[in-house]
Amino acid sequence: MFAVAAPVHLKSLTGKWLDHEVYFAFDPHKRKWYGIAGVSLDTKEGKYPLQLSGITARGTKITFLRKITVTRGTYESIAVTVGKQFTEPDPEQLKKAVEDKSFKQKIFNLPTNPLKEWSGEFDPPVNARVSDVFGTQRTFNGQVQSTHQGLDFAVPGGTPVSAVNSGTVLVARPMFFEGNCVMLDHGQGLLTIYMHLSEFKVKEGERIKRGQVIGLSGGTGRATGPHLHVAVRWEGLYVDPAVLFNLKLP
Repeated sequence: MFAVAAPVHLKSLTGKWLDHEVYFAFDPHKRKWYGIAGVSLDTKEGKYPLQLSGITARGTKITFLRKITVTRGTYESIAVTVGKQFTEPDPEQLKKAVEDKSFKQKIFNLPTNPLKEWSGEFDPPVNARVSDVFGTQRTFNGQVQSTHQGLDFAVPGGTPVSAVNSGTVLVARPMFFEGNCVMLDHGQGLLTIYMHLSEFKVKEGERIKRGQVIGLSGGTGRATGPHLHVAVRWEGLYVDPAVLFNLKLP
């Protein structure tokens, strides 16, 4: 999260970070502008410019530039055993996996709501221990390598899963690897994804509020057992959900 204290009163503020737009909102109590941005696992260590552009009360455009340091993270490697169909699929299973991958990419390529649907802080979807973190390097059945692009919560099957904030249901359907999957569009390029559910409680196109139950946890798809996997995408990048849940947003 970026917090900006402008040197003069501004009517609006926009930003550019790692070639992505950053949307800012003004908090009159703290007299600062706040914007959410993210860093993917592919971003190399270094200093990157945050370009800011504001419009003053008189309509004058002013610009700022600040370099932000990105450091390298440390991630674990683990071995995971799953059903054989997820590492050695038969032709029918492979066809389903390819179709779902194409569908998911189509959803990711859609423009998100340019307006902010979320408000305030983002709450974890369940009250439970985190069993696996973002960035873990996984090897499935000793063959398939994958990077964990979300958080896993250790919950038994049938646990109510809540929306982390307000948004619109983009996807609520079964998929090959993801299992029963719900995707929410929170606006301004921010998506949250809930995987391996046992049951849906929402429908595609539905507007929902923070804390609303969107499904029940389960072990569908490529899962070692019942748990909840949550992922966050910001403008096409997977980012660490734990960071989003820890932000103190106005």
